[in-house]
Amino acid sequence: MSQLETAMGMIIAVFDQYARSDGNRQTLSKAELKTLLEKELPNFLATGKDRNAIDKVFKNLDENGDSQVDFKEFVIFVAALTGCCHKYFEQNAAK
Repeated sequence: MSQLETAMGMIIAVFDQYARSDGNRQTLSKAELKTLLEKELPNFLATGKDRNAIDKVFKNLDENGDSQVDFKEFVIFVAALTGCCHKYFEQNAAK
């Protein structure tokens, strides 16, 4: 597989790994999202400094208001975060 195909597969695998813990493999609950963010993105989220960080992220991700984050909502988050990282690294490389 190409690098991009591998990356896509990894995003799917990470979502599936955390979504299954409450029995609903199609969505992430707030608790599942919290675990995923703490374990998979520890350097990007200052959850220890802001107790409401997970609530804020969850509220912003749950576009349809069903108190669950589905795969589409999760992918939008990953893409937005990736875009921010790309912009940051481009700006720092120019210095």
